[in-house]
Amino acid sequence: MWSELTQAIAHLNIAADWVGMRAVKTSCSTRNVRDGLPQINGKSSTIGAMVEVLVNGCIGYAATNSLEIPSLQAAAHRAYQQALAASKWWIYPFNTNQRPKVVGEYNSPYLEPLDGLCPGEINNFLVRVCQTLKVNDKIVQTSASATTTEMETWFVSSNGSELYQKIVSLGTHYGAIAQDGTIVQQRSNNGWQAHCYQGGWELLKQEQLWQRVQQVGEQAVELLTATECPNTRTNLLLAPDQMMLQIHESVGHPLEIDRILGDERNYAGGSFVKPSDFGNLAYGSPLMNITFDPTVPGEFASYGFDDTGAVATKEYVIKEGVLQRGLGSLESQARANIPGVACARACSWNRPPIDRMANLNLEPGKQTTAEIISSIEHGIYMESNRSWSIDDRRYKFQFGCEYAKLIENGQLTKTLRNPNYRATTPEFWHSLTHIGNADTWEMYGTAMCGKGEPNQAIWVGHGSPLCVFANVEVFGGG
Repeated sequence: MWSELTQAIAHLNIAADWVGMRAVKTSCSTRNVRDGLPQINGKSSTIGAMVEVLVNGCIGYAATNSLEIPSLQAAAHRAYQQALAASKWWIYPFNTNQRPKVVGEYNSPYLEPLDGLCPGEINNFLVRVCQTLKVNDKIVQTSASATTTEMETWFVSSNGSELYQKIVSLGTHYGAIAQDGTIVQQRSNNGWQAHCYQGGWELLKQEQLWQRVQQVGEQAVELLTATECPNTRTNLLLAPDQMMLQIHESVGHPLEIDRILGDERNYAGGSFVKPSDFGNLAYGSPLMNITFDPTVPGEFASYGFDDTGAVATKEYVIKEGVLQRGLGSLESQARANIPGVACARACSWNRPPIDRMANLNLEPGKQTTAEIISSIEHGIYMESNRSWSIDDRRYKFQFGCEYAKLIENGQLTKTLRNPNYRATTPEFWHSLTHIGNADTWEMYGTAMCGKGEPNQAIWVGHGSPLCVFANVEVFGGG
């Protein structure tokens, strides 16, 4: 792979300021079982390269599914012509400062390779999950799935960059739907497809796995006779699996610099955040510390370098409640004059990199679970996202969860069904009053964060401790 890329660049005859080539090879498998019957047993692979060319302040892009040297050079010529034509109307002139020379390597941690289990073994495992979920006849549907991905990336450039990254990941999901007459409830393992991590088949062998599978089925049935969530304002205790969605929607997306600049307004929306807010805006309470951190071992969106070669480092985007930096690539940082992070990412070889979240985590505090719950005289505990709605500026939102418990006099009491809550982003994060310690911190991920035209669905990771928010509007209803 190295030979084709380096030779293609070395023998180009275009007057470009900079040329980069990113080759990507991806293999994926998907196994899905419903009600104990295999539904999907699929495997796919793809390979190709994206070529970037910088000329007269503009960057042009062209992709090819052939890694032969003539094909790579032809793509470079198309990208050159594109950049040259666009340079008459550039909004901001880029230079090689946005494409520094970088050399390095990154490999996902894993213990058991993805080719270590045959399809039959995987299907047998998923069938057993479905059987365990069906705790009684009120369970009307069960599902279980496992998705594996192995992605290799090679990146070279005319100024000497040479990067290799190999990402190995596994995503699993299981859940059950229970029904009693007109009442229907669902329960899953921490929300839809939330268990996405870098690693191999060792991720299946979780401690007390089968007890957890049975608990999910039992809780689906339990919700059929649970009390409806009340309509009130109260203390809201959120589990880390719901905090994943909360961080993603009300922190991650509004801090993407391309949205702030208006680039995504046509499709994914804009942001309530303004360029002048960085370094000044009190985004939340002083307990709020959010980091962009692609260096966490095993978290779903960890990497050593973004797709333009920028070195990935841990950075505070919000520190003690104050907005520090945006989620923006080297290009977006230059355009907006806002500090950013190494987050130029593409979902495949046939997409250019754009500003994306990666691992966005809420740092833990010092309180234990027992200390947090005992401090709440009245409140509601919610976990596992079921539904979400947020406006295109990421300001007003309404989220629903699968499972809830009433908190009375410092204790979890009766189960509640159909729990929901709503707020505005600043109001909500300013109401953060308690935050759990490292023992309460859990990380999850999703492979379905969509953005860009043409669309790019990309993988992100989020970690969080338990969190308490005061005086939040909660309400019931399916």
